[in-house]
Amino acid sequence: MATELLYREDAYAREAAARVLAAGPEGVLLDRTPFYAQAGGQPGDAGWLRWPKGDGVGEMAVARAVKGPDDTVLHLAAEGAALPPVGAEVTAALDWGLRHRHMRMHTALHLLCSLIPGAGVTGGQIGADRSRLDFDLAAPPARDWLTGQLNALVAADHAVGERWIAEEELDANPGLVRTLSVQPPRGAGRVRLVRIGPEEAPVDLQPCGGTHVRRTAEIGRLEVTKLENKGKQNRRVYLVLAEGAA
Repeated sequence: MATELLYREDAYAREAAARVLAAGPEGVLLDRTPFYAQAGGQPGDAGWLRWPKGDGVGEMAVARAVKGPDDTVLHLAAEGAALPPVGAEVTAALDWGLRHRHMRMHTALHLLCSLIPGAGVTGGQIGADRSRLDFDLAAPPARDWLTGQLNALVAADHAVGERWIAEEELDANPGLVRTLSVQPPRGAGRVRLVRIGPEEAPVDLQPCGGTHVRRTAEIGRLEVTKLENKGKQNRRVYLVLAEGAA
């Protein structure tokens, strides 16, 4: 039984009611969850599971959410945390501050990708404090230019939306896929596209299963802090949410 992924419908849902299907050392399986499971360079969410317990409330701190078998999500307990009983009705609550930083960072990486058109993305990592993308590129643009262009895109307050297309449509438009190291998940018959900017002239449009903010102004000020050579044809670009960006 696949876990219902509530963030697919609403990435801003901070908590949700769910039922415990299984609980053990490998993690807690819920029938539905707002937690994003680690994938595609985006870390898994952390937070809490809470349930009625006698006259009080039981609580399990979730260290991280990861993918389980058969399209499920496993909620990994923090060290020493008690597990909820199977069958319990729980409230699954996100560490929203952490998730929201990941959403801002993830959207910022899409903007960064749009500034280096034509170069395949060979790797990437989203972090709450620093994120990066690696490009198949001989020489990247200057650091200060990237910072200026990123902040101009943020300030333009572009809308961020999504739509689903058939796998056959993606096969007919292979240029939509920028990532060389990670391919969009296949087998469900459709692929989710994330779009920044208007449908008729998007700033960025590519397959992505992660979570994003609704508008680019929500990201806050960005700074490209470092460019690294990671091989003859591989350039790494680091960015941060600038000081003062909440």
